[in-house]
This record gives sequence, structure tokens and C-alpha cells, in this order.
Amino acid sequence: MGNLPQHRLISGGFPFETVGVDYAGPVMSATRQGRGCRLLKVYICIFVCFTTMAIHLELVGDLVLGD
Repeated sequence: MGNLPQHRLISGGFPFETVGVDYAGPVMSATRQGRGCRLLKVYICIFVCFTTMAIHLELVGDLVLGD
């Protein structure tokens, strides 16, 4: 892995102040609530910090916005 450019080392910004968001999936996930095992279609939400290039992953049940 190469060195970070100088402007990214002295930015002074907070982590996740500027982010990119993307979705991956669908992925089949097993749920064990109640009796038996059900398969659910879920998605992975990927947040990328543009300051530090850190990533944060969240599991999302559906792609519909809440009310």
C-alpha cells in the first residue's frame, strides 16, 4: 500500500465528516427467531470516510426509506 498524499495527512477534518455511501447485495441471511430457520434477503450498506479511508458496514433489511 502506498503512502497517503500530503493534503490527506494535514486535512484536520473529523473522521466520517465527508463520506461516500454504497449498497451491496442482496445477501441471504438466516434468522433463528421463533421455530426453525428462515432465510431473509438483506443488503450491506457501506460507508467510506474520505478523510481516513476507513469503512463502516451496516446490515440493512430493505432498501425502502422509513416513514
